[in-house]
Amino acid sequence: MDFFDLIGGAAVLLMTFLLHRFGNTWIDRLYASHRDILTFPLAVKERGRLRRFLLPLAFLFCGARAVYIASSPVELFFLLFAAAFLLLMTATDFEQYCLFDAMMLPFAAGGLFLSLIQLPLLTDRLIAAAIGGAAFLVLAILSRGALGGGDVKLIASLGLWLGRDALLFVTMAGIVFGGLAALLLMLLRLKKRKSAFAYGPYFALTALTFFLMRSV
Repeated sequence: MDFFDLIGGAAVLLMTFLLHRFGNTWIDRLYASHRDILTFPLAVKERGRLRRFLLPLAFLFCGARAVYIASSPVELFFLLFAAAFLLLMTATDFEQYCLFDAMMLPFAAGGLFLSLIQLPLLTDRLIAAAIGGAAFLVLAILSRGALGGGDVKLIASLGLWLGRDALLFVTMAGIVFGGLAALLLMLLRLKKRKSAFAYGPYFALTALTFFLMRSV
């Protein structure tokens, strides 16, 4: 184990603690201040009971993988940054079918900053954000609410991180996994055909898996 691994491991442990302590608090405060847009406002505590344990555990796993694949401190920073926000957004969308701008904006800014550092990729990623966002805006309108504004913003933000080819793969995989999950829930009679369903987590988790396989 070299010096980079030691420093990276320490950073992951620190961020895991911060995510457990402050990430959960941030989500609770967002729920309290946006109760009017929550899908299950009367079940906030019930639906979030596993999050306090699963959120830091998931980040710890992602962080360990990030340390293993990162080739520089900058790369590790962006991997941990992306993992933290994608997990936070996954949590809120699973629990309340909500993706908050307070999380989406710094995530998008992080993707733009990464693109500026990797300047040759900037144009491709800006195009991906524009095309992906526009395409999902059309889908959101045509689906009459099956896809929401949060999903549109998430895809546009992911475009800044992924570029066109990777964004296409992530969105197609997310649609497939989300569709299979919705079908399974209907077969188990946990959802009805017209029930609300959160697609955001499947895009976020597919993107996170992509990052942890190939880095940023």
